[in-house]
Amino acid sequence: MTRIPADSHHYSATLLTEEDDHDTLAALRADPAVEFIDRAGRLREALAELRPPVDADILDEAMRWAHFPWRRTVVGVLGPRAHRRLRLDRNRNLITDDEQQRLSRLRVGVVGLSVGHAVAHTLAAQGVCGELRLADYDELEVSNLNRVPAGLLDVGVNKAVVAARRIAELDPYLPVQVVAEGVTADTIDTFLDGLDVVVEECDSLDVKVLVRERARARRLPVLMATSDRGLLDIERFDLDPSRPLLHGLLGDIDSAALSGLTSKDKVPHVLRILDPAALSPRMAASLVEVGTSLTTWPQLAAEVALGATAVTEAVRRIGLGEPLSSGRVRIDAAALLDDVEDPLTAPPVAAVADDPVPDVEADSVVEKVAAAAVRAPSGGNSQPWRIETRRNAVHLRVAPEATTAMDVAYRGSAVALGAAVFNARVAAAAHRRVGEVDLERSDESTPLRAVVRLGDGDDPDLARLYPAVMRRETNRHHGSGTPISAAQVQALTAAAEAEGGRLSILTEPADIARAAEILAATDRIRYLTPRLHAEMFSELRWPGDPLPDTGIDVRTLELGATDLVKLDILRRGEVMANLARWRAGAALGDDTYDRLTSSAALGVVTVSGRTLSDYLRGGSVTEAVWTAAEISGVATHPVSPVFLYAHDERELHELSPAFADELADLQRRFRDLTGTGPEESEALVLRFSIAPRPAMRSRRRGLSTAAPA
Repeated sequence: MTRIPADSHHYSATLLTEEDDHDTLAALRADPAVEFIDRAGRLREALAELRPPVDADILDEAMRWAHFPWRRTVVGVLGPRAHRRLRLDRNRNLITDDEQQRLSRLRVGVVGLSVGHAVAHTLAAQGVCGELRLADYDELEVSNLNRVPAGLLDVGVNKAVVAARRIAELDPYLPVQVVAEGVTADTIDTFLDGLDVVVEECDSLDVKVLVRERARARRLPVLMATSDRGLLDIERFDLDPSRPLLHGLLGDIDSAALSGLTSKDKVPHVLRILDPAALSPRMAASLVEVGTSLTTWPQLAAEVALGATAVTEAVRRIGLGEPLSSGRVRIDAAALLDDVEDPLTAPPVAAVADDPVPDVEADSVVEKVAAAAVRAPSGGNSQPWRIETRRNAVHLRVAPEATTAMDVAYRGSAVALGAAVFNARVAAAAHRRVGEVDLERSDESTPLRAVVRLGDGDDPDLARLYPAVMRRETNRHHGSGTPISAAQVQALTAAAEAEGGRLSILTEPADIARAAEILAATDRIRYLTPRLHAEMFSELRWPGDPLPDTGIDVRTLELGATDLVKLDILRRGEVMANLARWRAGAALGDDTYDRLTSSAALGVVTVSGRTLSDYLRGGSVTEAVWTAAEISGVATHPVSPVFLYAHDERELHELSPAFADELADLQRRFRDLTGTGPEESEALVLRFSIAPRPAMRSRRRGLSTAAPA
């Protein structure tokens, strides 16, 4: 078997006649490596059988010989008009003869010949163009063969050449020009000269924008198909030359700026183009795996073929002047093209206030004490309490309706209530109104109650914490890598001891890395467990969400542009279902791992006992530690592993039936690492780091809504 050299430039057939090319044909016939195929009789019979009968001048058109050097084959073909008439006969009347003639004058350029190969071949096969111009600098690889209709003999050959050869074998009369160097800022204008439509299917982001910049300047329409859910992108610069490139999805950025970006810097721009929220579940789940279990994003031959169908239908409409507007549509072929959704017509997202923390109106001391209690932290900023002010007392109770799956038996709510009680005590001390704190017996309406009574006592040590309590915040920034000092560690542990608890703190990088591995694994389980995943994303608040006075504003997550875009993928339950079914999703814990390993220390707040009252005490210890960190200039970020409040195998199974055994192992390893005793309860895990202050703080309900009517 002889293989065409990878650098071969042959991609068009040489058309020969017996009359004019006798010597060339004789030399080819004499070459034992060249095969001649002559089916002239069969072709003429097929032509004569067409209905209505073919005109005599077409029927009598002289035969040609087409020499395909890469095949080492010479094939007898009908004349150009006869070949086109026979080859496109089955188009009628889906495309009429008159329409076919009009389309035969259309000149189409295709940039990028992986997906573009199927597009170019379908355009040629359907006869909706009279000339093709193909540009790609890359060579075909074996990994392309799952979607590019080529073979092993084509590996190493320029992709545009491979496509052109296949088209030549389909129709040796169709003019095809190959630009094997691809397109650049220096060659794009030459490539676009004389074209009527541009199809862009390349991977390079700067080239995508470059093609559109120059096409818009020439008023050329640009089409693009992606390999997922048949997305067709249409930009009718011929009708609207002022239209923003890529529907404005990239803003005002131009090709020159993009060419200087790193691959990482380009990711958020690419994801904006792809519209991650609308990706198929499998594609979206696969994007999570890129760089771990996948080399790059997947593409399927069927999706590529669907994209070729969509582009060809769009080219047909443009060529025939049929209605086709700018915008995007996910295709059920031609019918859905009448319902294009234009991103420019989407209503703008409502803005939210720059400062999401409302001021709490508080006049009396008891109201100020209650306002301090409201500033306490809680899981997902759910604020799972009801707070009432009465004469000389603040009543706090757990709100059962605010519980979640991870709030096992209201233990997380008890921790939040304990933090609120601590804040109330500090505020009372700051106003020299220290009194008793009573825990009331629970009833059917609430599992835990506390009353902070205002007296005439004084506690200077508590009082001095008041400013820090009121400015305390969650800081989700990655750490700087700067270690915290021994004095800072001592301040944190002393604060825990003063409230009757213990802070186990890890400062060695190896120990933090081990903890990070464990906690990242629990985050993966949280993503892949349907109820936990749904509750996690129900906590997030997006710009424009109504009444965002609870939950976590996504802007406080301190995520980069890439990760914020990925969040649209991660919030989708069907995406997580695919990852769970594939037993994949290792990358789901990467953010947690990276944040933890960038930290200076990791602390676990523990208390003796396992009752709700013990967890309430653990909340007071947690808030005392957090306040000490605020005073010491240490950034604090709570971490909530799925297993945190589970006591036994039954509770772990209720949390995540599919991952209960893995959770049990992770819990055991974590408690061993942090030295948590069998009779101790873990109130919360805190990540400590040296980091800049967050851009904003979480919102809180006002006192009027914190207390029941």
